[in-house]
Amino acid sequence: MGEAEEILRPPGPDLSEAPPSPPLRRRNFFLFWTAGAVDGLGTCASALFLPLILLGAGYPAGLTGLVASTALVSGLVVAPVAGVFADRWPRKPMMCAAALVAAGAMGSVFAAVALGRVALVHVLVAAVVEQAAGATYGAAASGTIRRLVPPAEYPRAIGYLQARDQAVQIVGPTLGGVLYQLARWVPLLADALSFLLVAVLSRAISADLTPQREGPPASFTRDLAEGLRFVRAEPFLRFVVVWTAGINALLGALYFHAVFASHARGASPSSIGLILTLSGVGGLLGALAAPWLVARVPAAWIVTGASWAMVPTAAGLAYASRTWAYGLLLSAVSLIVPSVVVVLQSRAVLVTPDRLLARMGTVLGTAGEGVAVLAPVAAGVLVAAYGGRAMALGCAGAFAGLALYATARAGLVAREAS
Repeated sequence: MGEAEEILRPPGPDLSEAPPSPPLRRRNFFLFWTAGAVDGLGTCASALFLPLILLGAGYPAGLTGLVASTALVSGLVVAPVAGVFADRWPRKPMMCAAALVAAGAMGSVFAAVALGRVALVHVLVAAVVEQAAGATYGAAASGTIRRLVPPAEYPRAIGYLQARDQAVQIVGPTLGGVLYQLARWVPLLADALSFLLVAVLSRAISADLTPQREGPPASFTRDLAEGLRFVRAEPFLRFVVVWTAGINALLGALYFHAVFASHARGASPSSIGLILTLSGVGGLLGALAAPWLVARVPAAWIVTGASWAMVPTAAGLAYASRTWAYGLLLSAVSLIVPSVVVVLQSRAVLVTPDRLLARMGTVLGTAGEGVAVLAPVAAGVLVAAYGGRAMALGCAGAFAGLALYATARAGLVAREAS
């Protein structure tokens, strides 16, 4: 392991030699964590209400939905490209620049709404730019964890990041609703200001985030292909891609199944919102408990146990008849998943050379998010064609297949964890 450790060790101070302390007490990690929280709150506060602004300006629902979908797809397309440059360029200036571009895009929409001059093309371009900038920021950020905390703290640090993201998903929409009541443009102004604050916080990180390079950069296509080849060549990373994509697709389908089924039974919007709230609380609690669990339970047990535990949960959704029951069952799933995410992400960082961290992160993220984008459409089609119960049971069967795959690869997970 000595030679491999030399390859993986980044330049700059050796964090493994630093006195042990919780990640949030490390200044640079705290700044990074806070920047992500501010970014998430601003985005969640505005994302839900941008379609309402277009609808209020008289644009049809179909075009409004097209704007949202196009923006999401643009982020997925840009992410792998940004990953290549995040492994070439200094990552901190890249994060700051991306945040400033996003601030400009959302600031222009805020000004248009405040002046009463909403134009579909302008909103579409701004949304695409904001998503592309967000993907660029995320690509650069995915390569930073090794420079901010020592390896022994990876599980706890990733658990804190998971808990932050879950908390933002709970608080963000509520905050956006409060701001929207003040004026339609307030959530957009808050989002633009949040990006400015993200740029300031990122600039304040003192750690050297410049990626390692081995010689001059190759061509763009060769660098992009190198990241894909690395993930494909590493058995553990191939497992992470399959498991993450499968879980994201199935959880997305189950969530929208619960929403569609509740709506068909005449549930009120506030009752349906309870599903999201309970699911978010479960995810938050799971993320907070994940580092404690990872430190005490073998990694292979966590991955296989969590995979099998989702099977009866999905089957239970087939027979649920109350909105709160949907929420509790989805909350149980959300409670389970973060521990697996902490295990897989911690090991993924350890097996990846510093010069490939951003490309590895964007490959894994694009695989998972790309499949999740299809979940709402797939859920709607399957529920309409076969009914909610058949779809939930089908998801339970798919979870069983994923659990069998995880069980077959348990030795690989255990080996990487040793």
